[in-house]
Amino acid sequence: MFGTLITMVAVPYQMKQLTDSFLAVGLVSLAEFVPMVVCGLWGGAIADALDRRKIIVFSELGLLVTAAALTVNALLPDPQIWVLYVVGAISTGIACLQRPSLEAVLQQVVKHDQQAAAAVLSSLRWNFGAIVAPALGGLLLAQYGPALAYGIDALTFLVSLPLLWATRSVPPAEDAAPPSLQSLVEGMRYALSRKDLMGTYLVDIAAMVFAMSNALYPFLADELRAPEAVGLLYSAAAVGALIASITGRWTTRVHRHGLGVIVAATVWGVALALTALAPNVWLVFTCLALAGAADMISGIFRGTMWNQTIPSEYRGRLAGIELLSYASGPMLGNARAGVMADITGTRFSLGAGGLLCIGAVLGLAAALPKFRRYDARTDEHALAEKARREGLAEAQQSAV
Repeated sequence: MFGTLITMVAVPYQMKQLTDSFLAVGLVSLAEFVPMVVCGLWGGAIADALDRRKIIVFSELGLLVTAAALTVNALLPDPQIWVLYVVGAISTGIACLQRPSLEAVLQQVVKHDQQAAAAVLSSLRWNFGAIVAPALGGLLLAQYGPALAYGIDALTFLVSLPLLWATRSVPPAEDAAPPSLQSLVEGMRYALSRKDLMGTYLVDIAAMVFAMSNALYPFLADELRAPEAVGLLYSAAAVGALIASITGRWTTRVHRHGLGVIVAATVWGVALALTALAPNVWLVFTCLALAGAADMISGIFRGTMWNQTIPSEYRGRLAGIELLSYASGPMLGNARAGVMADITGTRFSLGAGGLLCIGAVLGLAAALPKFRRYDARTDEHALAEKARREGLAEAQQSAV
């Protein structure tokens, strides 16, 4: 993850170097959209049907190959623009095959009533890397160029692969259905039958599509006359998210998770709208950090709802759908930000996106009362999953 986040900064930075185009940078995310959708859904199906450890390890190997390809392209006398699009799309596809297996494993190893605490702890891993890696990536890019950044990403996989290889096998249930189109459809039907789950997906998609603006950071840094601060801008949201994680024990006492998601997504939009008005790097950093904190709180509540209410036989497939909700939004949002900025400028794109986000989130909150009123203490799905897991634990203790 640490190396991948360095590459996350390097790809738009290199695209800006090669094209100096808002649109070209925004289209990097758009090129990754189809692989993300297809591979995210299929990754969920295989996560419920195959050994999750094998899926994770082989995906990691594929990501090593894509990082190496980006390194080679950056070392060419004339780096090819199409490689950034194609290899970026392939890398996204592989990562989306892997992610549902990673998400589904969490539910298997953590007790039902500790899922909220586990969501907070797992966010620490992400946030530490998301703070340090983009900042380091920005410095490496400014001083040495993208080839070194991609090369460091490739080297990180040589560390992660043996560590993952050493983990134990995580086989599927004995009666698990093989991965197929039918199993995907069954997972989608289950998700559509749950209005509370649909609320978590739709609110997050709306917030990201309208307000995500990472593609603008290289241009915003130039406008602030601080091009060396581009990595700092990419790290800002993670700083806020880390603070939210460290102080996030209070979230384990919240039971109205749907309402929590709505409030957090609204604050995200407000913070990004304020970013458009910030006159210097540090005020921009502060606004982006506030946005990151709100996004992390939303993620904690969404993850708790998912792991406390989704039956284990659907967990992988629903993780694939979840991946679409929290990955498709940023991709489409960056494309939106790039196109809008190309027409109206960086600041307008940021501000308008934040205001559109607020309106969309409040509209969905009004349209989805079951999501808005969700309460883990009384929800039938949460109670059923808790009872199932307690019964399973008792049966295992009796067998011993």
